Amino acid sequence: MTSDKPKQDKNRKEKLENLINQDFSSDGSEIEFEGSEEESESEDSSEQESSNVTPLSNGDGESKAKEELLYLKAEFDNYRKRAVKERSDLIKYGPEKLAVEVLNVVDIFEMALGQDVTSENLESFKEGMTMTHAQLIQALKKFGIKEIDPLGEPFDPNKHEALSNLPTNEYPEGHVAQVFKKGYIFYEKMIRPAQVLVAVPLPVEASEEEMGESIEE
Repeated sequence: MTSDKPKQDKNRKEKLENLINQDFSSDGSEIEFEGSEEESESEDSSEQESSNVTPLSNGDGESKAKEELLYLKAEFDNYRKRAVKERSDLIKYGPEKLAVEVLNVVDIFEMALGQDVTSENLESFKEGMTMTHAQLIQALKKFGIKEIDPLGEPFDPNKHEALSNLPTNEYPEGHVAQVFKKGYIFYEKMIRPAQVLVAVPLPVEASEEEMGESIEE
């Protein structure tokens, strides 16, 4: 058994050398890898599926773009119609709350007009009218409408409408001496200027002595 061992070792050595010196210059077409058939079949099937997909033509793209454009146009038209309707409703029904406040004052006026005014209830009637007027002014203020009473203020053509002049020494020249109608503003906007008379100096009358001197001359 000992004599066979060197021979076996020699044979193993030769096999090892043959494996090391093996020529790998071939193109490797004969070498098979695990799973290579499955991968090739998968690639073939994917190529076949891709060949069956119909590419989107220019005509289809234009058709889709037209559909999207028509959709956007319809959306914009609907938005515009809603905006116009909301604006129209705001203009039409905007004063609704103010109207309710004014109607409450109208009710008070109608109740007052239904009473018989006598010398006994005259003072209470006047007091009631004053309170009703104050309620009406307060209702207008609630919605941004404020009155302008420019008595004694310098005349301003942007706020006042001069009806005439009023000779007086009670107010300085160019100031409002009398108010016929109060002005009103709606927030910062003038909606009705006040109708006023503007003060001018009283005419200076010559004294009798001055008149006599002027005659003698």
